[in-house]
Amino acid sequence: MNVNVAPQSVLTQGLAAPQTREQILARAEAMVPILAERSQECNELRRAPDSTVRDYVDQGLLRICQPARYGGYDLGYDVLCETIQTLARGCGSQAWVHMVLADNPLKLAAFSLDAQDDVWAKDSTARVCVAVAAVGKAKRVEGGIVWSAVHGFSSGVDHADWVICGGHIYEGEEKREGVFALIPKSDIRIIDDWHVVGLAGTGSKSFEVKQAFVPDHRVLLKKDYDEGTAPGHKAYSAPVTRLPRGGVSAVSYTAVAVGVAEGFLDNYLRYTGPRRSRGTVVADDMGIQMSAGQSAAEIEAASRMYLGAIRETMQVLERGEEITKHMGVQGKRNAAYACQLAISAVSRLFNAAGGRALYEDSVLQRQFRDVYAASAHHSVTWDGAAAAYGRFRLNEYAR
Repeated sequence: MNVNVAPQSVLTQGLAAPQTREQILARAEAMVPILAERSQECNELRRAPDSTVRDYVDQGLLRICQPARYGGYDLGYDVLCETIQTLARGCGSQAWVHMVLADNPLKLAAFSLDAQDDVWAKDSTARVCVAVAAVGKAKRVEGGIVWSAVHGFSSGVDHADWVICGGHIYEGEEKREGVFALIPKSDIRIIDDWHVVGLAGTGSKSFEVKQAFVPDHRVLLKKDYDEGTAPGHKAYSAPVTRLPRGGVSAVSYTAVAVGVAEGFLDNYLRYTGPRRSRGTVVADDMGIQMSAGQSAAEIEAASRMYLGAIRETMQVLERGEEITKHMGVQGKRNAAYACQLAISAVSRLFNAAGGRALYEDSVLQRQFRDVYAASAHHSVTWDGAAAAYGRFRLNEYAR
């Protein structure tokens, strides 16, 4: 496909703020065939192509939730998820990288304004990756802390300028406060260990930090972040900056899984419509028709289920109200179950696609693997989300 055709007129539109949902989604839609064309390259590189991240930056697709103070659009998390879902129809890995690079500005926005200035004051397009698992070990020194750890699963880290790391401050061998540290990429060593069967192009590599000094203003207490009382939270009024993490925010991972499933369905129909098997028109088989119909219904239900949860959450935040515990566990339940629906739909169709779908150059086998990989993230595992929701509701009626 020649990328200098019609979609490019959308990709090169002016980026005057404020951006609207419609403008953002139009740009994402125009990117779908371009990401699809780059998907094999992405898979082979085991990271997103530089051209894709450059497109995301040039079109403002990483500014969706970034604070307006630094040129962002302060749009809702639902808009972010719709954008991710759209991009994932073209390539799950590249959509995943968009997801983390566009969501992480919200994590940085919780830090002190001095820390945010360090990242964005000179370049508001600077990118941040995260490794939030609390494996970092820090010791207090004058003016800050010294940080060391090997962190894993930092998606898109090749494209980052800074990293946010999770860990604890220690006194001797005793673990103290949980903290996040904001560290420049120059202080890390990337470990090329991302060799996987699904979402192979996300570049979710490990990295090592050795005795890096982190000044106090780049250290954030995990307790303050979790409770919404972090320094940055006090500086902003946009509803999206008050979105609680760890509950309904899991929908960003679901957006990838559902978008991949939508792309799989499109490719399956395009592949199966003209298909012949031993002289028989495959599409005339009622079983094939029923499989297509049922899978399409599951994918649509998945989309409505998780998007409904995040839209309701954003409406509550826009009214200035607090997110209840019930909304949190219900939103995470919806996010996890939508992933199960996406897996069910894709598995059914892949099973019906025949032997040709198994070849390594088949987009169907890649999307089959990607939907499972996206749904394997711990934030959207079904057993945990279902149990948490069930436990909460049962406790409401406990004597």
